[in-house]
Amino acid sequence: MDKLVSTEWLAARLGSDDIVILDATQHLPDAGRDARAEFEDGHIPGARFLDLASFTNEQSEVPKAVPSAEQFAERMGELGIAPGSRIVLYDDSAIKSSARAWFILDRYGEDKLAVLDGGLSKWRSEGRGLSQRIVEHAPRHRAEPEATREVRTKDEIRDNLDSQGWQVVDARDTARFEGQDGSGSEGHIPGARNVPFVRLLREDGTYKSAPDIRSEFEQAGIDLDKPVVTSCNSGMTAAVLLFGLELTGKEDVALYDGSWMEWGDDPSLPKESGA
Repeated sequence: MDKLVSTEWLAARLGSDDIVILDATQHLPDAGRDARAEFEDGHIPGARFLDLASFTNEQSEVPKAVPSAEQFAERMGELGIAPGSRIVLYDDSAIKSSARAWFILDRYGEDKLAVLDGGLSKWRSEGRGLSQRIVEHAPRHRAEPEATREVRTKDEIRDNLDSQGWQVVDARDTARFEGQDGSGSEGHIPGARNVPFVRLLREDGTYKSAPDIRSEFEQAGIDLDKPVVTSCNSGMTAAVLLFGLELTGKEDVALYDGSWMEWGDDPSLPKESGA
């Protein structure tokens, strides 16, 4: 199974016993939308609701932190997902939240994992069926996994200001990255480059080709032969950049989970404005 699958691919496999479909929709707080209510109103047949908004580690000092290994095992067990299942993630969110879910599941070793290209919006636009049936799945025990994908910390990013071991790429829009008046942002991590996550997507919400994704990073001044750390506001759209780089075959990529919510809130840390 490829990391990115089409609506045609998934439609041909609905009902397959070895495929788990997860709705990973999460909306911004000011979107005025309820992901769970929308799921109950209509979802891809057989899908289970991941509840990505609550899939965080509230015990961490990092805002919106990725769940712990214990929390991961508990949630996957509650959803009745067996280890080794083929999992397809989708969303109906402006911030392409299935990429964040992909990052979390990939971090904890789920290696048969894909994102539905274009998400629920494309599925619906093609006239494909939706269901209101909530399928119950017996919970199962899941052992705590080892984390296999790296998350960078605030201290590591601060140290990187001097060492320059990684290139930091910010997925926020240009106004916030530059700290423009009215954006509510002081700017960005010093030395970071800006690739707004929407640049990786076509108008219909599908991902651009791997060469086009590479081009977006290169035009922003990123050397893709060197390590990259992705960042955004809360670690959500940073995952879109990370997933996009994964589609190009780049492996030395990590995510700064605290992102600007953590960095911008610390008055002791330097901020940079402008392009």
